[in-house]
Amino acid sequence: MIILVPEKDGWESRWVKSDWKRDDNLAGEWNYTSGKWNGDPNDKGIQTSEDYRFYAISAEIPELSNKGKTLVFQFSVKHEQKLDCGGGYMKLLSGEVDQKKFGGDTPYSIMFGPDICGYSTKKVHAILTYNGANHLIKKDVPCETDQLTHVYTFILRPDATYSILIDNVEKQSGSLYSDWDLLPPKKIKDPEAKKPADWDDKEYIPDPEDQKPEGYDDILKEIPDPDAKKPEDWDEEEDGEWTAPTIPNPEYKGPWEPKKIKNPNYSGKWKTPLIDNPDFKDDPDLYVFSNLKHVGIELWQVKSGTLFDNVLICDDPEYAKQLAEDTWGKQKEAEKAAFDEAEKKREEEESKADPVDSDAEDGQNDSDAEDNDVDDDAKPDSKEDDPTADVDDDVHV
Repeated sequence: MIILVPEKDGWESRWVKSDWKRDDNLAGEWNYTSGKWNGDPNDKGIQTSEDYRFYAISAEIPELSNKGKTLVFQFSVKHEQKLDCGGGYMKLLSGEVDQKKFGGDTPYSIMFGPDICGYSTKKVHAILTYNGANHLIKKDVPCETDQLTHVYTFILRPDATYSILIDNVEKQSGSLYSDWDLLPPKKIKDPEAKKPADWDDKEYIPDPEDQKPEGYDDILKEIPDPDAKKPEDWDEEEDGEWTAPTIPNPEYKGPWEPKKIKNPNYSGKWKTPLIDNPDFKDDPDLYVFSNLKHVGIELWQVKSGTLFDNVLICDDPEYAKQLAEDTWGKQKEAEKAAFDEAEKKREEEESKADPVDSDAEDGQNDSDAEDNDVDDDAKPDSKEDDPTADVDDDVHV
């Protein structure tokens, strides 16, 4: 197991802050904190602290490979700032990395976690690097958008299947072969195939025995309004001959069409047959990420306040599930209560900052209004190749 909990003693020596964007004065600073609300004030993580900033920080891990093993990548995220645009994802990086230069252009192997921006982007990223190209998962995986802690888990198995969990609940699963465009498809439509000339794909046809009713074409679309009456002041010499206005004919049913019946010769919807793709070449190591040596956080945030904690890399999904229950699971109720209390205080402060003169609204006289006057001075508080590397090793870095 590799567990990277940003513990107070030595967390800054374990986690290396990058100088990326620092020369442009756009590098954000990290705080070590349990946040404004929490389930345990002693359980702390690292949190973004400045708005409109780029953030880049990484930690070295013992070199590992998931060849022949399950890979589990898990961490917790809390967006205290009610995030409207910014990331909450992490990266696993292979090979050598200059941690002081780690940034957006640094190659990575896996990028995973929530991303929120406006109303359109509220999803979990799962990006895998294969042959030098980054591939985003094709399935949609909605992320959590509230201001509480949530646990994100990515499980990758040797049979090339995967699962994505949020708070220990599976939200998506499938195969690397179908849910990423890592390899060409195994099957493709036969480019030589053509629909047979006698293929009948009409499920319903007009009934040949259905006949148009006699006199159907004589039915008018509109008829004179039977309730209309010539105005009493109508003068035919001056106004011309009076004719009643027309209304839609309730007997008119539109152009006649024969009724539809089931086609006895229906062959079904024709589909182009699939053939083996000549460009497909299987890779039994499609799931393998070798030489993993660093885990990193690299993101941009309009509003700061995202807190990361309890980063885990292991090969045992059950261990990961238990760790989540022992941390997030035990603290979630207390955290929710602390959040609710913080929200209550915030609303009270906002109410004090914008008092309502209810007496005046009730029509009370001036003397009553003076007796119930609200203090005008009330204001809110300011305020990211060694196949022998063992994922099983118990290492705390």
